[in-house]
Amino acid sequence: MYGVVTRNAEELDWPEFDRGFYEVKDVTGRHTDPVENGVNMVSCFGDTATAETDPDLVPVDADGNEATKERTYFDWGYVCPSAGHYKNGLIEVIEACTNANDDVRLDDVGFPRDGYCHCERCEEAFDEWVEQRSTEQSSGDGTEPRDSDHENWYDWRASVITEFVAEVRDRVPGDLYFTLYPDPYPGHLYERAGLDIDALSEYVDEFVVPLYDTNYGTTYWLETIASGFQTLLDTPFSVELYAVDIDIDNLLHATEVAEEYAKDVFFGYQAGNARAALRRIDAETRDGVEFGAE
Repeated sequence: MYGVVTRNAEELDWPEFDRGFYEVKDVTGRHTDPVENGVNMVSCFGDTATAETDPDLVPVDADGNEATKERTYFDWGYVCPSAGHYKNGLIEVIEACTNANDDVRLDDVGFPRDGYCHCERCEEAFDEWVEQRSTEQSSGDGTEPRDSDHENWYDWRASVITEFVAEVRDRVPGDLYFTLYPDPYPGHLYERAGLDIDALSEYVDEFVVPLYDTNYGTTYWLETIASGFQTLLDTPFSVELYAVDIDIDNLLHATEVAEEYAKDVFFGYQAGNARAALRRIDAETRDGVEFGAE
């Protein structure tokens, strides 16, 4: 199955695509109305506009470095996942999406990087969480105490993200898609973003892994990463390829590699190029059909 990721609603109806994802809220903070004819897609904690207008919501590391697009490694600004009123706003956006279409895709979910967040809001929430855990352990609930605050810190971050996704799950009547950062190495998503894959798999119907390149001249790395996710995930996953100004032959080869490992392949942000590739696939399939004697 092939799909498209787009900001242009009319492209969702193009017959070459079996599924379409429509950006309702992107990492810039831009909002648009949900659509009925596609899976509405919401960037959760990537939000440059909010980070710029409300700096108190920006995650910080232990040294006070803010997760903004002006800093190294950040392509956009982030909002702290512990910011309660911001999360309430996200829930309202997601509920509006489900009024148009039962399915929803969550994008950019998690903490911005390892080491985030140490804002006052997170420090207080972490202390409360540790105290609650200590009470539960002393009452003999069967949970194992952690050896250090360092280990507890990672557990707490994961609990913040998992609880948010569980809350979203309760409001999404259809399929819930979830974008993963393309790093299948064991423990990396947990340490980087606070993503407990096993816990999230209880709520997510399908993960989507963007494997973006501006050329796809070589694809050994694409195969390696896709294979890694095939090993990591029990939940179905799809691969999303970048289609903007990509040579059609290269895009076709990348598609062939991706579909060996992924459930489906989606194309991002240039539907015309993706359509051309799919028409080529269809034509080659038809050319290869052989009919026996009547």
